[in-house]
Amino acid sequence: MTRTASEQAERSHHRQSALAAALQPVVAFGRLTKDTLWHMVFSRREKGAVAKQLYAIGNQSVLFITVTIGFLGMILVYQVSTQVAQILPDFSMIGRAFLQIMIKEFAPTISGLMIATRVGSGIAAEIGSMVVTEQVDALRMCNADPVNYLITPRFMASGLMMVCLTIYAVLIGETTGMLTGYLGFGIHPETFLSLQMVTKADVISGLVKAFAYGCTIPLIAGQAGLEATGGSEGVGWATTRSVVNASFAVVVLDFVISGAIFLIF
Repeated sequence: MTRTASEQAERSHHRQSALAAALQPVVAFGRLTKDTLWHMVFSRREKGAVAKQLYAIGNQSVLFITVTIGFLGMILVYQVSTQVAQILPDFSMIGRAFLQIMIKEFAPTISGLMIATRVGSGIAAEIGSMVVTEQVDALRMCNADPVNYLITPRFMASGLMMVCLTIYAVLIGETTGMLTGYLGFGIHPETFLSLQMVTKADVISGLVKAFAYGCTIPLIAGQAGLEATGGSEGVGWATTRSVVNASFAVVVLDFVISGAIFLIF
């Protein structure tokens, strides 16, 4: 009986240890979020730090977003129009439905996944390299908080630029989709660009998603970079973890925000 009680206590200890290990990344992410928000409000940053990140995150992602969303718009309109032509050759609703789904779903989510890939990996690699080369320790010795110096400017810039990139993505997707519909299926641009199906809830959903993605990606990437250990191998693992976790977060946030907007409106 004593041995049974000892085994039960040991199993309980193992379960508690496993639970603590599983919750540790969540706790670390919450702490990083709290510190970032605190520094954003109460701390000063290096002059031009946010503007530098605005350029790195926003301007340098324009070509990436243009090519990705542009081809996505052409592919979607082509595939849908092809199916409609086989069943019911009435293309009047294609542009209206395409604009609605582009605003509330495809533009913010696809852009978020692209930013998670390009920007998130870059943030994790840069910060991870600073960690393994002890530059972050040097910041602490100089009484400079690494969160305020490395994470907060990226957090502020990413939230703003993600919204701008989403609006830009809608314009690009609509343009390429409209050209595909007009040149391939004879859909008049005025018919394709109809706003009849777009509601206030669709616009709010798209903007909220874009802002949420923009705020979440640098936090996840920054946490992965700050937790990097070892040499170049550790930086590689941090970069991989950043891309995987940020992409997963975009998908989860898409589901949560879509459900909340549906319930509200």
